[in-house]
Amino acid sequence: MANRPITEKDSLYDHIEKMETAEILGSINNEDQKVALAVQTIIPTIAQFVDETAKRMKEGGRLFYIGAGTSGRLGILDASECPPTYGVSPDLVVGIIAGGDKAIRSAVEKAEDNESQAWEDLKAFGISKLDTLVGIAASGTTPYVIGGLRKAGKEGILTGCISCNPGSPLSDVSKFPMEVNVGPEFITGSTRMKSGTAQKMILNMISTSVMVKLGRVKGNKMVDMQLTNNKLVQRGTRIISEQLKIGEKEAKDLLEKYGSVRMAIDSFKGRA
Repeated sequence: MANRPITEKDSLYDHIEKMETAEILGSINNEDQKVALAVQTIIPTIAQFVDETAKRMKEGGRLFYIGAGTSGRLGILDASECPPTYGVSPDLVVGIIAGGDKAIRSAVEKAEDNESQAWEDLKAFGISKLDTLVGIAASGTTPYVIGGLRKAGKEGILTGCISCNPGSPLSDVSKFPMEVNVGPEFITGSTRMKSGTAQKMILNMISTSVMVKLGRVKGNKMVDMQLTNNKLVQRGTRIISEQLKIGEKEAKDLLEKYGSVRMAIDSFKGRA
């Protein structure tokens, strides 16, 4: 089947069950090294998409991810890490998975095959023209994701997609198709591996660069991070100490007083 999608093509390795453990691990690592290079080739497209997304978010828009299975879980993971890392509202970056929250842990039968459900899920969040939608599907053929992007595009919503099959049906309904060809998987068709790694890398790139453009990073520090545990309090104290060139005790006192790295730094500088 020469016309099989890249994500379904036979692995470059055979008789894997006969390999020694070190050979299995080394082979997986060899394949993983190809992922970053493949992602590098589409950075110009990612950059254009980020610029358009950030522009809308500065005007009050939000960023949505939709996907099924591994792709959906990766979107939820990226979205869920934005509030603690950058101090933004949980409503600013939203991850939606086919089949609902139950599908985060367990497969929901045929959820990804429902082409109309994604738009219903998005409507529950009041998605509008200021918002941006990213469809995530390794194969680029998932009906749930395709249907969501097609309808969003018709509604004037900015759309992008992340897939590992160039020229897929998903790309056809996306304004910014981010297609990364990572080649066949180590285990034939196991797209949670290289394809999943590529998707996570691109999601990290999108959310991180958008947050930078929204002013959520100062220098190279997460000045708006939520101080939810001792490690983060220590990190915040260290940032304040280094930025203001003061002792750690004074830095911690400032952090405790203002409850925010940014506010502590700004208030101290305002007094100077």
